[in-house]
Amino acid sequence: PGSRHRRPPDLRPHLARQCALNAGISADVESNFDEWVDYFHEWQKEIGFPTELLEGFKFEAKYGSVPTEEIPFGDYKGDKRWSKLLEVPDQRIRDALQHLIVYQGDTEFGSVEQQRRLAATAPTDHDLQSLVRVMREEMRHGWQMCHILVNHFGYSGRVEAQKQLERRSWKGTRLLNSFNVEVDNWLDFFVYTEFIDRDGKFQLKMLSHSGFAPLAASMGPMLKEEAFHLGTGHTGLKRILKAGVIPVETVQRYFNKWIPTAYDLFGVDGSSSAEWSYVWGLKGRFDEDTNPMPADKPNLNEAARVLYGEDITNHINALNNPLAVEGPRLVVPDSRFNRAIGRHTNQPWAVNGESVAAAKFPEYLAANLPTDKDKALLADIFKENNWIAPPSSHPGADSRLQTGSHE
Repeated sequence: PGSRHRRPPDLRPHLARQCALNAGISADVESNFDEWVDYFHEWQKEIGFPTELLEGFKFEAKYGSVPTEEIPFGDYKGDKRWSKLLEVPDQRIRDALQHLIVYQGDTEFGSVEQQRRLAATAPTDHDLQSLVRVMREEMRHGWQMCHILVNHFGYSGRVEAQKQLERRSWKGTRLLNSFNVEVDNWLDFFVYTEFIDRDGKFQLKMLSHSGFAPLAASMGPMLKEEAFHLGTGHTGLKRILKAGVIPVETVQRYFNKWIPTAYDLFGVDGSSSAEWSYVWGLKGRFDEDTNPMPADKPNLNEAARVLYGEDITNHINALNNPLAVEGPRLVVPDSRFNRAIGRHTNQPWAVNGESVAAAKFPEYLAANLPTDKDKALLADIFKENNWIAPPSSHPGADSRLQTGSHE
């Protein structure tokens, strides 16, 4: 996209014919989704999730309200939100919309696969129940995205919904690499939910402004559930630091593992696809509803990354509060450290932002990510349950920070 954006020609008559063809393959949408649900239950079994832990939970699609009926940004600003695919005026917009939904759903199922082995080693019943809630809600979020795909995108949507259940994180086939990395233990889990789920909050908030009403209406219920996931990570880390058994330096190395990949999840620098998603009214800025400034469309990903960095800085500062002033402190790794996409990919930047000699960087990186020594130490520590403080008797007292300073 350049500085001169023009609406694409209205191709809705052509889309109507194509969608009619797609719908003709199987007009019974409910039957199609029932078939997908069968695949979903098979997926749960195949990944080894203990489904008895889900007893009494009802999987369903939840659609909330949207604040306005109009598209709030982009070239279609002021137009009525599209409630059906036939109302979307161009095939390119439709394709981009499906792409966004597919990627969002894939992250949800990927995160469940990453955490699938943790139930057997929960330190307390409270933590087991928190884990189960996080995982079932991530499953429901994937269910939600597939409900949109099946109900609105015809044959291609049904194919993509099925593919969501065919990829596997441990085989490295999830669409974003952050969701192909194993979550090894409970420290890993708390760090993951603090930082990767916090990125998820940003993605969901950006999609909540979407001009496609079914997608925007899905985000309210998902954001409410996501808030619990963030709280689980933050309070879990607070309890670990309060117990004082796991070294702060080890916790920092797990921060170094996940925060760079969270930065990566915002996308490449100068992304044209992010710009078109904004121009077409599909994905807004995180603070779209409160930011009066015109969007810097060529730098949307960078702007979201900066807000995320501010958010996690506030949370890490809060985690440092109970630590001894004279002891080690937790820090936010420099945004250039260990990046896998964008202009800083594979560049030798240190956690503190200093440059490292390229020849010495592999050694530096190995020393600043979780080491075999860390894993052996944690395995020994986890034999006792004194490594994490008991949960607060007033859960709400620890939840105020969970949604972030930009909520």
